[in-house]
Amino acid sequence: MASRARTVLCGLALPVRIYLGIVFIAACWYKIADPGEFALSIATYDILPLKLVNLMAVLLPWIELVVGVTLIIGFWTRASALAVAGMMLLFIGALGLALARDLHMSCGCFASAEAGNEINAGTMVRDLLWLAGAIFVMIVDDGRWGVEGFFHRIFSPSA
Repeated sequence: MASRARTVLCGLALPVRIYLGIVFIAACWYKIADPGEFALSIATYDILPLKLVNLMAVLLPWIELVVGVTLIIGFWTRASALAVAGMMLLFIGALGLALARDLHMSCGCFASAEAGNEINAGTMVRDLLWLAGAIFVMIVDDGRWGVEGFFHRIFSPSA
């Protein structure tokens, strides 16, 4: 029975994993296309030293892309979900500080500051739900329905 429950949980985690992958791929496009604009979004939070803003603006979108792709294809599933959870904690912390300071700004998540919506409690709730999804995938998804599972079935000796 435990095996059946595990299969059901993995089945529930699959759409969550794919959804999170799509979210992170969607989030990285404008940032990769215009790292300067994204650097301005990061600087607006006034958390990082200015020396690190450009580095973050260049690296973060590529990390989001890799994590998004690996989640969708089911490769490094738990590590990718852990990376998403870590990024979500970082984003939630930054949002919390910005809200506490009453900053009126875009989150810089999916579009430039001019095109994005102003951060609010809903932004925080959304990110908390994505964090919960990432933790769920990290705990439950063993990669059986993805590239990991495919390689495991091909290269594991038959019992």
